Amino acid sequence: MMQSNLIQSQKMESIGKLAGGIAHDFNNILTTIIGRSDLILMDSAADEEIRENISEIKKSARRAASLTRQLLAFSRKQVLQPEIVNLNELILDIKKMLRILISEDIELSTNLSSSLGLIKVDPGQIVQVIMNLLINARDAMPNGGRIMIETENTYLDEFSRNFHPEIVPGQYVMLAVSDTGYGMNEETLKKVFEPFFSKKEAGKGTGLGLATVYGIVKQSGGYIYAYSELKFGTTFKIYLPETPEPANGVKEEPGNQKAFSGSERILFVEDDDDLRETTCKMLKGLGYTLCQAGSGEEALKKSQADQNGKIDLLITDIVMPGMNGRELADGFLARSPDLKVLFISGYTDDIIAHHGVLEERISFLAKPFSIYDLACKIRKILDEPGVRNMRA
Repeated sequence: MMQSNLIQSQKMESIGKLAGGIAHDFNNILTTIIGRSDLILMDSAADEEIRENISEIKKSARRAASLTRQLLAFSRKQVLQPEIVNLNELILDIKKMLRILISEDIELSTNLSSSLGLIKVDPGQIVQVIMNLLINARDAMPNGGRIMIETENTYLDEFSRNFHPEIVPGQYVMLAVSDTGYGMNEETLKKVFEPFFSKKEAGKGTGLGLATVYGIVKQSGGYIYAYSELKFGTTFKIYLPETPEPANGVKEEPGNQKAFSGSERILFVEDDDDLRETTCKMLKGLGYTLCQAGSGEEALKKSQADQNGKIDLLITDIVMPGMNGRELADGFLARSPDLKVLFISGYTDDIIAHHGVLEERISFLAKPFSIYDLACKIRKILDEPGVRNMRA
């Protein structure tokens, strides 16, 4: 059984690497599509019918972006921005939304343990995990049934490793989602987390739902297991490490998020020619003074030869041939410690993140992004007081 688990783990890892690479390249293309759409929509002289068609193109690109996010979640190449959260509170906050996802003939109930330990996770990604599991349970009960969401504190010990050798013993918070649906046989159960595997009818679903859940849980440092019998339903159990860190303080309400323009001097570095050209047009349209480069080496040369004034913001892709974005930023910060930096990428490749978890004080914008996303992020960074040193 241990050998079978190892082979399955290696298989999932290989598929994950392929999925991450595809998603990274596809996100570059989607950023160009969304950016070009925004540029046309910004043109007040554009014909109304053209604007309507462009808006539909942008909506389709956004839908495609949601698929790449699922690929990145499966491949564990997305950026997680973790917070200290209470899983019970997270579930109660979204319970009304979860109720909307299922039909009226399905009963949704919860059994949440009191004094539940805290976990350090990206709350948005955990919400996606819960929603995907709920949708999977709903689809397994076309004639109605019951879904139960449970939480509890648990300790995984050495004995647990007899069944799951990958487990690191310790204190965990367990999340279980159970249904009374038609269940799965042993053969289906072995494939349940594989991408593009689905028991649904052709044209329904992407086959990425449970693979996405698997990727998010693994990237969050947890484990997920499925238990099922035909005609007796299915249970998914997720174990997330309990954290000793105290809960986060109360968050400030976000301010007005309109897309601000500016006149500061920006150096933009991106090796994809189409994406670089599109983003430069977006930045110029926002009023910024712009320098651009297709590689880290070119950016350093241009900066050394340019005597026209200091750079206010460096925006750089992370994954580039030769010098990567982190190395480039470190080179600039060695000369200008006050320089502000914004990293962009389809995935992190652990250059600015440790196993996909964003380091503190680092500004990051995930591809694909719109001109609104870019404008808001830039203003937030430039208007932030104090030094923002990005070096490790």
